[in-house]
Amino acid sequence: MENQSRAIKILPDAGMVLAGLHRSGFQAYVVGGCVRDALLGMTPHDWDICTDARPDQVQRIFGKNHCIPTGIQHGTVTVHAGASFLEVTTFRTESGYSDGRHPDSVSFIRDVREDLARRDFTVNAMAYNDEEGLIDPFGGMVDLLNHRVIRAVGIPAERFHEDALRIMRLYRFAARLEFAIDPATEKAALELAPALCHVSAERIREELVKTILTRVPSRYLPKVILREILPELAADGDADFRAVMALLDASPAGQSQRLAALFSRLSGEESPEEKARRVLRRLRFSNEETDAVTGLVRHLAEESASGGLPQRVQARRLLGDLGLEGAENLIGLWAAKRTCAGRTDAADGPDRVGELDALIRQMAASRECVSLKQLAIGGRDLMQEYPQARGPVLGRTLNRLLDDVICERVPNRREALLEEAGKILSVPQPPA
Repeated sequence: MENQSRAIKILPDAGMVLAGLHRSGFQAYVVGGCVRDALLGMTPHDWDICTDARPDQVQRIFGKNHCIPTGIQHGTVTVHAGASFLEVTTFRTESGYSDGRHPDSVSFIRDVREDLARRDFTVNAMAYNDEEGLIDPFGGMVDLLNHRVIRAVGIPAERFHEDALRIMRLYRFAARLEFAIDPATEKAALELAPALCHVSAERIREELVKTILTRVPSRYLPKVILREILPELAADGDADFRAVMALLDASPAGQSQRLAALFSRLSGEESPEEKARRVLRRLRFSNEETDAVTGLVRHLAEESASGGLPQRVQARRLLGDLGLEGAENLIGLWAAKRTCAGRTDAADGPDRVGELDALIRQMAASRECVSLKQLAIGGRDLMQEYPQARGPVLGRTLNRLLDDVICERVPNRREALLEEAGKILSVPQPPA
């Protein structure tokens, strides 16, 4: 379907590149996601351009000083125009996908419609310039604005055989836009889900995170797909799976919180924290994110927000273990968990959670002692007073003192801590 009646306001820098290509006698269009988002009234993040100019011709037009050969073998040159870096790609067809992800060969062509035919979904297979209007041979605008559906271009199985990552992208786009999925497209995606083994852990991670951060992620995470990318989760029973999806939807939409919710029930012999850490490492999350998520999983496994501790002690422990941001994230997860479980008991009710949240904020603002670096004494003070406090004995003694302060058994004052250290060290210590 062609529709030239809908105008798109093109980024001026992209307009400069289009004009430069047109002046040199070439076809050129903005294409793909930027057209989709502009038609939806959203601000595109990236403006990609397609053209019948070859990469060497693009570099001659804009000068090599303004061009970066980012993907010459696939026809892509990044052009520095104004304040933007814009990908300019030659119209192409692709063939042979022996690794299930990338074409074995690329052929440059002259017809933009042939180029659009190789793309994944109809809503991404549209091109535009001001002179010709919208080039939409597969009905992408109707799917986008009327049907609100994600549909594969052409034969769905062929699109997924070409690139298995498109299976994850199907659900991510549908989740982000809250669109339906064309039944034939979904049928092919589910049947070909085992092909996700060809996709790198980094790309799986990227698509998974984008999907779980949407408003209602559970609608777009079928168990068949999760069985392939998270076998540790999908191995659990249906009841556990439904509980995880409910908690995922109810959780605050922060990355660490949503990941903790997703990994809150994993199969395996290790502790919940260890299981989550194993999955996070396999998906190549950063050490910082892994620590943040596993800390939440560790506390989320507790039966309730009460933790069986006096509230002030629990607040200090959470603040020391997770930091202010992590503790607040946990409070949000506990509230979501309570909502999912329909909890109404006072020990774990909204007042308890709200009070704990307020107390954590207050303690953080007043810089109460929750960590070793906040103790009124350090290792050097202890060794000067008690020369026997060395090596592992020193560490154990400082940790005992910190616990005494957190539990309000000893005030965080130098004299009191040194006196308590003497009592601890007077008891025979375990061998180093």
